[in-house]
Amino acid sequence: MATAKRKSPKTFILDTNVILHDATSIRQFQENNVVVPLPVIEELDHFKRGSQVINLNAREFARTLDSLTGKALFDGGISMGKGFGKVSIAISKGLNPEIKDIFKEDNSDHRILSVAFDLNKRKNGSAVILVTKDVNLRMKAKALGILAEDYTTDRITNIEDLYSGKEIVEDFNDDILIKFFQPPFDVNAKEIVKKIKGEILPNKHYIFKNKFRSVLACINQDKDKFRKVDKNIVYGIKPRNAEQTFAVDALTNNNIPLVSMTGKAGTGKTLLALASALQVRKSFRQIFIARPIIPLSNKDIGFLPGDVQSKIEPYMQPLWDNLRVIEDQFGENDKQHQQINNLVKDEKLVIEPLSYIRGRSLQRIFFIVDEAQNLTPHEIKTIITRVGEGTKIVFTGDIYQIDHPYLDSQSNGLSYLIDHFKGEKLYAHINLEKGERSELAELASNLL
Repeated sequence: MATAKRKSPKTFILDTNVILHDATSIRQFQENNVVVPLPVIEELDHFKRGSQVINLNAREFARTLDSLTGKALFDGGISMGKGFGKVSIAISKGLNPEIKDIFKEDNSDHRILSVAFDLNKRKNGSAVILVTKDVNLRMKAKALGILAEDYTTDRITNIEDLYSGKEIVEDFNDDILIKFFQPPFDVNAKEIVKKIKGEILPNKHYIFKNKFRSVLACINQDKDKFRKVDKNIVYGIKPRNAEQTFAVDALTNNNIPLVSMTGKAGTGKTLLALASALQVRKSFRQIFIARPIIPLSNKDIGFLPGDVQSKIEPYMQPLWDNLRVIEDQFGENDKQHQQINNLVKDEKLVIEPLSYIRGRSLQRIFFIVDEAQNLTPHEIKTIITRVGEGTKIVFTGDIYQIDHPYLDSQSNGLSYLIDHFKGEKLYAHINLEKGERSELAELASNLL
Protein backbone atom coordinates (compact mmCIF):
# COMPACT_ATOMS: atom_id res chain seq x y z
CA MET A 1 0.00 0.00 0.00
CA ALA A 2 1.42 3.36 -1.04
CA THR A 3 1.95 5.90 1.71
CA ALA A 4 0.89 9.50 1.26
CA LYS A 5 3.76 11.75 0.29
CA ARG A 6 4.60 14.16 3.09
CA LYS A 7 4.22 17.79 2.10
CA SER A 8 7.40 19.84 2.17
CA PRO A 9 7.42 22.50 4.88
CA LYS A 10 7.01 26.06 3.71
CA THR A 11 9.67 28.69 4.28
CA PHE A 12 8.52 31.95 5.86
CA ILE A 13 10.86 34.96 5.71
CA LEU A 14 10.15 37.52 8.44
CA ASP A 15 10.41 41.28 8.03
CA THR A 16 11.53 43.48 10.94
CA ASN A 17 8.05 44.91 11.57
CA VAL A 18 6.64 41.42 12.20
CA ILE A 19 9.12 40.78 15.01
CA LEU A 20 8.58 44.25 16.52
CA HIS A 21 4.85 43.49 16.41
CA ASP A 22 5.20 40.04 18.02
CA ALA A 23 8.46 38.84 19.58
CA THR A 24 7.16 35.26 19.54
CA SER A 25 6.40 35.34 15.80
CA ILE A 26 9.02 32.70 14.89
CA ARG A 27 6.93 30.15 16.82
CA GLN A 28 3.67 30.94 15.02
CA PHE A 29 4.29 28.92 11.84
CA GLN A 30 3.85 25.35 13.19
CA GLU A 31 6.06 22.79 11.41
CA ASN A 32 7.21 25.24 8.73
CA ASN A 33 10.66 26.81 8.57
CA VAL A 34 11.37 30.42 9.48
CA VAL A 35 14.16 32.54 8.00
CA VAL A 36 15.34 35.81 9.53
CA PRO A 37 17.44 37.84 7.07
CA LEU A 38 20.58 39.40 8.58
CA PRO A 39 19.39 42.93 7.61
CA VAL A 40 16.44 42.31 9.96
CA ILE A 41 18.87 41.60 12.83
CA GLU A 42 20.67 44.86 11.99
CA GLU A 43 17.40 46.80 12.02
CA LEU A 44 16.32 45.24 15.32
CA ASP A 45 19.57 46.45 16.86
CA HIS A 46 18.34 50.05 16.43
CA PHE A 47 15.22 49.27 18.49
CA LYS A 48 16.89 47.63 21.52
CA ARG A 49 16.98 50.78 23.63
CA GLY A 50 13.81 52.31 25.04
CA SER A 51 10.74 51.39 27.05
CA GLN A 52 8.16 51.10 24.27
CA VAL A 53 6.74 47.65 23.54
CA ILE A 54 8.65 47.50 20.24
CA ASN A 55 11.89 47.98 22.22
CA LEU A 56 10.90 45.18 24.60
CA ASN A 57 10.05 42.95 21.64
CA ALA A 58 13.42 43.65 20.00
CA ARG A 59 15.25 42.66 23.19
CA GLU A 60 13.09 39.58 23.79
CA PHE A 61 13.66 38.36 20.23
CA ALA A 62 17.42 38.88 20.58
CA ARG A 63 17.39 36.74 23.73
CA THR A 64 15.39 34.04 21.93
CA LEU A 65 17.92 33.86 19.09
CA ASP A 66 20.80 33.92 21.56
CA SER A 67 19.35 30.84 23.27
CA LEU A 68 19.50 29.04 19.90
CA THR A 69 23.28 29.21 19.78
CA GLY A 70 25.37 27.33 17.29
CA LYS A 71 26.73 27.58 13.77
CA ALA A 72 23.67 25.74 12.45
CA LEU A 73 21.62 28.91 12.96
CA PHE A 74 23.49 30.31 9.93
CA ASP A 75 23.81 27.00 8.09
CA GLY A 76 20.61 25.04 7.51
CA GLY A 77 18.83 26.16 10.66
CA ILE A 78 18.11 24.93 14.19
CA SER A 79 14.98 23.02 15.19
CA MET A 80 12.63 24.95 17.47
CA GLY A 81 11.36 21.75 19.05
CA LYS A 82 8.62 19.18 18.56
CA GLY A 83 5.80 20.44 16.36
CA PHE A 84 7.91 23.31 15.01
CA GLY A 85 10.18 23.74 12.01
CA LYS A 86 13.67 25.20 11.86
CA VAL A 87 14.77 28.79 12.30
CA SER A 88 17.78 30.18 10.49
CA ILE A 89 19.50 33.48 9.79
CA ALA A 90 20.13 34.23 6.12
CA ILE A 91 23.30 36.15 5.28
CA SER A 92 23.15 38.21 2.10
CA LYS A 93 26.25 39.45 0.26
CA GLY A 94 24.61 42.64 -0.91
CA LEU A 95 21.77 43.05 -3.37
CA ASN A 96 21.11 40.38 -5.97
CA PRO A 97 22.04 41.91 -9.38
CA GLU A 98 18.49 41.41 -10.66
CA ILE A 99 17.10 43.25 -7.63
CA LYS A 100 19.70 46.00 -8.10
CA ASP A 101 18.61 46.52 -11.70
CA ILE A 102 14.99 47.06 -10.64
CA PHE A 103 15.40 48.88 -7.31
CA LYS A 104 18.37 51.23 -7.54
CA GLU A 105 18.48 52.14 -3.83
CA ASP A 106 20.44 49.86 -1.49
CA ASN A 107 18.36 49.81 1.71
CA SER A 108 17.20 47.30 4.33
CA ASP A 109 13.88 46.59 2.60
CA HIS A 110 15.60 45.75 -0.68
CA ARG A 111 18.20 43.57 1.09
CA ILE A 112 15.38 41.62 2.76
CA LEU A 113 13.72 41.37 -0.64
CA SER A 114 17.01 40.13 -2.10
CA VAL A 115 17.16 37.31 0.48
CA ALA A 116 13.59 36.33 -0.38
CA PHE A 117 14.40 36.47 -4.10
CA ASP A 118 17.43 34.17 -3.72
CA LEU A 119 15.55 31.66 -1.54
CA ASN A 120 12.62 31.69 -3.95
CA LYS A 121 14.94 30.79 -6.83
CA ARG A 122 16.19 27.64 -5.09
CA LYS A 123 13.01 26.64 -3.27
CA ASN A 124 12.96 23.05 -4.63
CA GLY A 125 9.18 22.79 -4.73
CA SER A 126 8.66 24.25 -1.26
CA ALA A 127 6.72 27.51 -1.03
CA VAL A 128 8.76 30.57 0.00
CA ILE A 129 6.70 33.36 1.54
CA LEU A 130 7.76 36.82 2.69
CA VAL A 131 5.80 37.88 5.78
CA THR A 132 5.64 41.64 6.30
CA LYS A 133 3.23 44.24 7.60
CA ASP A 134 4.59 46.71 5.05
CA VAL A 135 2.07 46.89 2.20
CA ASN A 136 4.57 48.42 -0.24
CA LEU A 137 7.13 45.69 0.42
CA ARG A 138 4.46 43.05 -0.23
CA MET A 139 3.69 44.72 -3.57
CA LYS A 140 7.37 44.77 -4.54
CA ALA A 141 7.73 41.09 -3.62
CA LYS A 142 4.72 40.09 -5.69
CA ALA A 143 6.10 42.06 -8.64
CA LEU A 144 9.18 39.82 -8.45
CA GLY A 145 7.09 36.64 -8.32
CA ILE A 146 7.63 36.13 -4.59
CA LEU A 147 4.67 35.09 -2.45
CA ALA A 148 4.04 37.72 0.22
CA GLU A 149 1.46 38.07 2.97
CA ASP A 150 0.60 40.01 6.10
CA TYR A 151 1.26 38.56 9.56
CA THR A 152 -2.20 37.23 10.40
CA THR A 153 -1.71 35.34 13.69
CA ASP A 154 -3.47 38.03 15.74
CA ARG A 155 -5.67 39.39 12.96
CA ILE A 156 -9.46 39.03 13.24
CA THR A 157 -11.19 37.53 10.21
CA ASN A 158 -14.29 39.66 9.62
CA ILE A 159 -14.45 43.22 10.91
CA GLU A 160 -18.08 43.56 9.82
CA ASP A 161 -19.08 40.91 12.37
CA LEU A 162 -17.19 42.52 15.25
CA TYR A 163 -19.18 42.46 18.49
CA SER A 164 -21.15 45.70 19.03
CA GLY A 165 -22.26 45.01 22.61
CA LYS A 166 -25.94 45.70 21.95
CA GLU A 167 -29.02 44.30 20.23
CA ILE A 168 -32.41 45.77 19.31
CA VAL A 169 -35.44 43.47 19.75
CA GLU A 170 -38.59 44.70 17.96
CA ASP A 171 -42.26 43.75 18.60
CA PHE A 172 -41.47 42.86 22.19
CA ASN A 173 -44.22 41.36 24.38
CA ASP A 174 -45.80 44.29 26.23
CA ASP A 175 -46.70 42.29 29.34
CA ILE A 176 -43.04 41.40 29.84
CA LEU A 177 -41.84 44.87 28.91
CA ILE A 178 -44.06 46.46 31.60
CA LYS A 179 -42.30 44.36 34.26
CA PHE A 180 -39.13 46.38 33.71
CA PHE A 181 -40.94 49.46 35.04
CA GLN A 182 -42.09 47.71 38.23
CA PRO A 183 -39.96 46.73 41.27
CA PRO A 184 -37.48 45.02 41.27
CA PHE A 185 -37.04 46.41 37.70
CA ASP A 186 -35.68 43.19 36.25
CA VAL A 187 -37.04 40.15 34.41
CA ASN A 188 -36.06 36.50 34.57
CA ALA A 189 -34.03 35.57 31.49
CA LYS A 190 -36.22 32.51 30.82
CA GLU A 191 -39.08 34.85 29.87
CA ILE A 192 -37.01 36.64 27.24
CA VAL A 193 -34.26 34.49 25.72
CA LYS A 194 -36.49 32.85 23.10
CA LYS A 195 -37.37 36.28 21.70
CA ILE A 196 -33.71 37.20 21.13
CA LYS A 197 -32.10 36.26 17.81
CA GLY A 198 -28.50 37.23 18.56
CA GLU A 199 -25.96 35.58 20.81
CA ILE A 200 -26.69 36.09 24.51
CA LEU A 201 -23.49 37.19 26.25
CA PRO A 202 -22.78 38.49 29.78
CA ASN A 203 -23.16 42.28 30.19
CA LYS A 204 -24.66 42.69 26.72
CA HIS A 205 -27.11 45.58 26.39
CA TYR A 206 -30.52 45.52 24.72
CA ILE A 207 -33.24 47.82 23.44
CA PHE A 208 -36.60 46.05 23.84
CA LYS A 209 -39.41 47.87 22.06
CA ASN A 210 -42.92 47.62 20.65
CA LYS A 211 -45.45 50.12 19.31
CA PHE A 212 -46.37 51.25 22.84
CA ARG A 213 -43.07 51.66 24.67
CA SER A 214 -39.39 50.70 24.86
CA VAL A 215 -36.86 49.93 27.56
CA LEU A 216 -33.08 49.85 27.83
CA ALA A 217 -31.83 46.68 29.51
CA CYS A 218 -28.72 44.66 30.28
CA ILE A 219 -28.28 40.96 30.96
CA ASN A 220 -26.26 40.20 34.08
CA GLN A 221 -22.97 38.32 34.34
CA ASP A 222 -24.67 34.99 35.03
CA LYS A 223 -27.15 35.47 32.15
CA ASP A 224 -30.17 34.70 34.35
CA LYS A 225 -31.70 38.20 34.64
CA PHE A 226 -32.27 41.24 32.48
CA ARG A 227 -32.27 44.51 34.42
CA LYS A 228 -33.54 47.93 33.42
CA VAL A 229 -30.84 50.46 32.54
CA ASP A 230 -31.56 54.06 33.55
CA LYS A 231 -30.17 57.20 31.93
CA ASN A 232 -27.88 58.34 34.75
CA ILE A 233 -26.02 61.66 34.79
CA VAL A 234 -22.31 61.28 35.58
CA TYR A 235 -20.49 64.32 36.93
CA GLY A 236 -22.71 66.74 35.04
CA ILE A 237 -22.65 64.78 31.76
CA LYS A 238 -26.00 63.37 30.64
CA PRO A 239 -26.10 60.52 28.10
CA ARG A 240 -27.75 61.70 24.88
CA ASN A 241 -28.67 58.36 23.31
CA ALA A 242 -29.12 54.67 24.12
CA GLU A 243 -25.50 53.70 23.40
CA GLN A 244 -24.15 56.45 25.66
CA THR A 245 -26.55 55.28 28.38
CA PHE A 246 -25.23 51.73 27.98
CA ALA A 247 -21.65 53.02 28.14
CA VAL A 248 -22.26 54.86 31.42
CA ASP A 249 -23.95 51.75 32.81
CA ALA A 250 -20.86 49.62 32.11
CA LEU A 251 -18.37 52.30 33.12
CA THR A 252 -19.92 52.85 36.55
CA ASN A 253 -20.46 49.14 37.29
CA ASN A 254 -17.62 48.12 39.63
CA ASN A 255 -18.36 44.44 38.94
CA ILE A 256 -17.08 44.89 35.38
CA PRO A 257 -13.31 45.56 35.55
CA LEU A 258 -12.74 45.67 31.78
CA VAL A 259 -14.71 47.89 29.38
CA SER A 260 -14.09 48.86 25.76
CA MET A 261 -15.79 51.58 23.74
CA THR A 262 -15.53 52.16 20.02
CA GLY A 263 -16.96 54.86 17.80
CA LYS A 264 -16.01 57.62 15.42
CA ALA A 265 -14.89 61.08 16.55
CA GLY A 266 -17.55 62.99 18.46
CA THR A 267 -19.48 60.02 19.83
CA GLY A 268 -18.40 60.83 23.39
CA LYS A 269 -16.09 57.91 24.17
CA THR A 270 -13.42 59.77 26.13
CA LEU A 271 -15.80 62.27 27.72
CA LEU A 272 -18.08 59.54 29.09
CA ALA A 273 -15.14 57.48 30.35
CA LEU A 274 -13.65 60.47 32.18
CA ALA A 275 -16.99 61.66 33.62
CA SER A 276 -17.78 58.13 34.81
CA ALA A 277 -14.35 57.83 36.42
CA LEU A 278 -14.99 61.05 38.35
CA GLN A 279 -18.44 59.80 39.36
CA VAL A 280 -17.09 56.60 40.95
CA ARG A 281 -13.71 58.03 42.04
CA LYS A 282 -14.23 57.13 45.72
CA SER A 283 -13.95 53.44 44.81
CA PHE A 284 -10.45 53.99 43.42
CA ARG A 285 -7.11 55.32 44.61
CA GLN A 286 -6.36 57.27 41.42
CA ILE A 287 -7.64 58.02 37.93
CA PHE A 288 -5.09 57.48 35.14
CA ILE A 289 -5.84 58.67 31.60
CA ALA A 290 -3.27 57.76 28.97
CA ARG A 291 -2.85 57.49 25.24
CA PRO A 292 -0.10 56.16 22.98
CA ILE A 293 1.97 58.76 21.17
CA ILE A 294 2.08 58.21 17.41
CA PRO A 295 4.03 61.24 16.09
CA LEU A 296 3.69 62.70 12.59
CA SER A 297 5.51 60.56 10.01
CA ASN A 298 5.95 58.03 12.86
CA LYS A 299 9.21 59.62 14.02
CA ASP A 300 10.20 59.49 17.66
CA ILE A 301 9.15 62.59 19.63
CA GLY A 302 12.86 63.34 20.05
CA PHE A 303 12.69 64.82 16.54
CA LEU A 304 10.23 67.45 17.76
CA PRO A 305 11.42 70.84 19.09
CA GLY A 306 11.38 71.79 22.79
CA ASP A 307 11.67 69.94 26.08
CA VAL A 308 9.86 66.68 26.88
CA GLN A 309 6.75 68.42 28.24
CA SER A 310 6.34 70.63 25.16
CA LYS A 311 6.84 67.59 22.90
CA ILE A 312 4.03 65.55 24.48
CA GLU A 313 1.62 68.43 25.17
CA PRO A 314 -0.10 68.40 21.73
CA TYR A 315 -0.85 64.67 22.08
CA MET A 316 -2.32 65.04 25.57
CA GLN A 317 -4.32 68.23 24.90
CA PRO A 318 -7.51 66.44 23.71
CA LEU A 319 -7.69 64.68 27.08
CA TRP A 320 -7.38 67.99 28.93
CA ASP A 321 -10.07 69.42 26.62
CA ASN A 322 -12.49 66.69 27.74
CA LEU A 323 -11.73 67.50 31.36
CA ARG A 324 -12.50 71.17 30.69
CA VAL A 325 -15.86 70.21 29.16
CA ILE A 326 -16.76 68.47 32.41
CA GLU A 327 -15.54 71.43 34.48
CA ASP A 328 -17.70 73.77 32.39
CA GLN A 329 -20.82 71.93 33.55
CA PHE A 330 -20.30 73.65 36.90
CA GLY A 331 -19.61 77.17 38.09
CA GLU A 332 -16.11 78.06 39.31
CA ASN A 333 -17.31 78.11 42.91
CA ASP A 334 -19.18 74.82 42.69
CA LYS A 335 -17.87 71.93 44.77
CA GLN A 336 -17.47 69.65 41.73
CA HIS A 337 -15.37 72.24 39.88
CA GLN A 338 -13.05 72.59 42.86
CA GLN A 339 -12.84 68.82 43.27
CA ILE A 340 -11.51 68.38 39.73
CA ASN A 341 -8.79 71.00 40.31
CA ASN A 342 -7.85 69.36 43.62
CA LEU A 343 -7.69 65.89 42.03
CA VAL A 344 -5.26 67.19 39.38
CA LYS A 345 -3.21 69.14 41.94
CA ASP A 346 -2.92 66.14 44.29
CA GLU A 347 -2.15 63.78 41.37
CA LYS A 348 -5.28 61.79 42.07
CA LEU A 349 -6.14 62.42 38.42
CA VAL A 350 -3.16 61.92 36.11
CA ILE A 351 -3.05 62.53 32.35
CA GLU A 352 0.13 61.19 30.71
CA PRO A 353 1.47 59.35 27.65
CA LEU A 354 0.93 55.61 27.92
CA SER A 355 4.67 54.91 27.99
CA TYR A 356 4.99 57.01 31.17
CA ILE A 357 2.59 54.71 33.02
CA ARG A 358 4.89 51.71 32.54
CA GLY A 359 6.22 50.37 35.83
CA ARG A 360 3.64 52.12 37.99
CA SER A 361 1.50 50.22 40.48
CA LEU A 362 -1.97 49.69 39.04
CA GLN A 363 -3.77 48.81 42.28
CA ARG A 364 -7.25 50.35 42.69
CA ILE A 365 -6.88 52.57 39.62
CA PHE A 366 -9.57 53.71 37.19
CA PHE A 367 -7.36 53.43 34.12
CA ILE A 368 -8.54 54.92 30.80
CA VAL A 369 -6.51 54.13 27.68
CA ASP A 370 -7.56 56.49 24.89
CA GLU A 371 -6.81 55.94 21.17
CA ALA A 372 -6.36 52.22 21.89
CA GLN A 373 -6.73 51.40 18.18
CA ASN A 374 -3.08 52.46 17.84
CA LEU A 375 -1.93 49.61 20.10
CA THR A 376 -0.92 46.14 18.96
CA PRO A 377 -2.61 43.04 20.40
CA HIS A 378 0.57 42.36 22.38
CA GLU A 379 0.52 45.86 23.88
CA ILE A 380 -3.12 45.44 24.92
CA LYS A 381 -2.25 42.11 26.54
CA THR A 382 0.73 43.65 28.33
CA ILE A 383 -1.43 46.41 29.82
CA ILE A 384 -4.23 44.11 30.99
CA THR A 385 -1.91 41.51 32.52
CA ARG A 386 -0.30 44.20 34.70
CA VAL A 387 -3.61 45.33 36.21
CA GLY A 388 -3.79 44.85 39.97
CA GLU A 389 -6.65 44.09 42.33
CA GLY A 390 -9.47 46.63 42.42
CA THR A 391 -8.49 48.29 39.13
CA LYS A 392 -10.92 49.06 36.32
CA ILE A 393 -9.48 49.48 32.86
CA VAL A 394 -11.26 51.17 29.95
CA PHE A 395 -10.06 51.12 26.33
CA THR A 396 -11.53 53.67 23.91
CA GLY A 397 -10.88 54.24 20.22
CA ASP A 398 -12.01 54.31 16.60
CA ILE A 399 -10.92 51.12 14.84
CA TYR A 400 -11.28 52.83 11.45
CA GLN A 401 -9.04 55.80 12.33
CA ILE A 402 -5.57 54.33 12.83
CA ASP A 403 -2.30 56.27 12.83
CA HIS A 404 0.03 53.31 13.38
CA PRO A 405 1.80 52.46 10.08
CA TYR A 406 1.49 48.66 10.44
CA LEU A 407 -1.98 48.29 11.95
CA ASP A 408 -5.44 48.33 10.38
CA SER A 409 -9.04 47.74 11.46
CA GLN A 410 -8.48 43.97 11.64
CA SER A 411 -5.03 43.78 13.22
CA ASN A 412 -5.10 46.51 15.88
CA GLY A 413 -5.21 45.63 19.57
CA LEU A 414 -8.64 47.14 20.26
CA SER A 415 -10.38 44.99 17.63
CA TYR A 416 -8.42 41.98 18.90
CA LEU A 417 -9.55 42.67 22.47
CA ILE A 418 -13.24 42.95 21.49
CA ASP A 419 -13.12 39.76 19.44
CA HIS A 420 -11.37 37.71 22.14
CA PHE A 421 -13.04 39.03 25.30
CA LYS A 422 -16.69 39.03 24.19
CA GLY A 423 -18.67 36.61 26.33
CA GLU A 424 -16.46 37.02 29.40
CA LYS A 425 -18.20 37.87 32.69
CA LEU A 426 -15.63 40.53 33.58
CA TYR A 427 -15.99 42.42 30.28
CA ALA A 428 -18.44 44.75 28.56
CA HIS A 429 -18.25 46.49 25.19
CA ILE A 430 -20.26 49.29 23.65
CA ASN A 431 -20.03 50.66 20.11
CA LEU A 432 -21.16 54.29 20.01
CA GLU A 433 -22.77 55.07 16.67
CA LYS A 434 -24.18 58.58 16.84
CA GLY A 435 -21.97 61.67 16.91
CA GLU A 436 -23.04 64.24 19.49
CA ARG A 437 -20.72 67.21 18.81
CA SER A 438 -22.76 69.20 16.33
CA GLU A 439 -24.80 68.66 13.18
CA LEU A 440 -21.88 69.94 11.07
CA ALA A 441 -19.32 67.71 12.84
CA GLU A 442 -21.56 64.66 12.37
CA LEU A 443 -22.03 65.46 8.67
CA ALA A 444 -18.27 65.87 8.17
CA SER A 445 -17.54 62.60 9.98
CA ASN A 446 -19.95 60.73 7.71
CA LEU A 447 -19.13 62.40 4.39
CA LEU A 448 -15.42 63.21 4.45
